[in-house]
Amino acid sequence: MTALSRSLFVAFCLFMVFSLSNCSADGHVRGWQPLDLLPYGVSVSVLAPPDAEVKVGSLKSALVSDLTIKGGSDYSIQLFYGPAITNDIAHLKNEHLENVRDNRYFNKIVKEEVAGFIYQSVIDSTATYGFRFVKLQGDQELNFQTGLGALFSLEDVQLMYEAVK
Repeated sequence: MTALSRSLFVAFCLFMVFSLSNCSADGHVRGWQPLDLLPYGVSVSVLAPPDAEVKVGSLKSALVSDLTIKGGSDYSIQLFYGPAITNDIAHLKNEHLENVRDNRYFNKIVKEEVAGFIYQSVIDSTATYGFRFVKLQGDQELNFQTGLGALFSLEDVQLMYEAVK
């Protein structure tokens, strides 16, 4: 075994130990499991609490549809999907970023990646967090975000963000 392969092996073992130590017996820190959204018309899976409910939205658009996945008070994800008009993920994410920054309650970006970001808003001195994440699936554009009507902690949002990636 060469020094490089030994180093790679050690790095892999450390990664596995770290990954396993952050998971519950169900494979996720909160026991979330893959939820297939194909029965709702979207060819994608997300991690969700076992008791999560999916509700098809009521957008009156021929091009964009939506659904909401709720599971308790700390999990609510809204998904908007429709035909992709570009395959430039960074451009799509930046459009969402501009919209979020235009909100009067926006405070700061907490994390930013090529396809998504986590942000903080402050409403009446109360900090709350949200995210946006864009995914292309075939010819469909999928736009994930925190569900409306709830205040989320940074930890809740980080876990939801990772659940849709």
